[in-house]
Amino acid sequence: MTLDLRCVLLNAENLFLILDQRPGDSFETLSESEWQRYSTSIYANKPLHKLLKLKSYLSEIDPDLILLCEIGGEESLRNFNQIFLNDHYRVALIEGNSDRSIDIGYLIHKRIPYHFNIISNKDLPIQFLYEHELEIPNMPSHKFSRDVAELHLFDRNINNPFLIFLLTHLKSPLDPEGIDPLGVSRRKAEFKTLLSIYHKLQNQYPNVPIIVSGDLNGNASRHSTDNEFTNLYSTTDLEDILELLNHPLPERATFYPLKSGQILSGKQIDYVLLSEKAKELLQHESSYVFRYDISGKGRPLGPQTLEEKQTLPSDHYPIVFCMKGIPINPKN
Repeated sequence: MTLDLRCVLLNAENLFLILDQRPGDSFETLSESEWQRYSTSIYANKPLHKLLKLKSYLSEIDPDLILLCEIGGEESLRNFNQIFLNDHYRVALIEGNSDRSIDIGYLIHKRIPYHFNIISNKDLPIQFLYEHELEIPNMPSHKFSRDVAELHLFDRNINNPFLIFLLTHLKSPLDPEGIDPLGVSRRKAEFKTLLSIYHKLQNQYPNVPIIVSGDLNGNASRHSTDNEFTNLYSTTDLEDILELLNHPLPERATFYPLKSGQILSGKQIDYVLLSEKAKELLQHESSYVFRYDISGKGRPLGPQTLEEKQTLPSDHYPIVFCMKGIPINPKN
């Protein structure tokens, strides 16, 4: 018995959806000010026009599993599922360590006839201190900026998963205190700990495909790899699916930075990394970076202006990947 899965990884850019009351049936016609009045939260809800675009694009992709970054907690994810995705999914999210209240989580389509278990690693020390903390006696190690959330899919036995996902959102380049330029040192420690979790699972479940994914906030590809990710290819069997698909580098971009009001060249900072067992299941012709429509211009690789970028449902582009023939009862 096997399973096919269509998955999508997406940083949904501040998907806050906290409501004091359920909007009526005609909510899609509300003005933005009317939409925002449904909440008194300190966090502004994601703009309605962006939520409606996310709904449309996800309906087009029709994924079995959605891996999400920048979710404003479990309530936001449940509201998004119920109001915009017709309650087609089961929600899996554990609040992490974010100081911006943005979490990582999963939506598992109800048509998938299997069970899941979500496991948090938010309390795992990353064996890292900032330089100014090294002389402080008994200073505890920092933890993940957000989390590494494990999703185990299984049939009958929770201890016998047939597929494992690791989803993360590593330290951003923001450094308001001026203690870690571009967040490189913290991100490197987080990534090293992420790989240790992967190795542990690989040893525990040697026959189970494992997928490591998320917003890594840097270049983890084989091309001009950022320093914090250089041990990826020397110490693991993990491979970026866009490398496996041999996409041209410009077509791998998932994020288009903004500087001084100008859109810069796109870069890949979102990754789906496959273990050796997972590589065997990748359906090449159905896996790609999904492009948004831009201002009636069709689907270019990315926005060319700030105005175009502001119309998009997220500042990240999703990665769609399809796995075919996943064995349901691997022998471990």
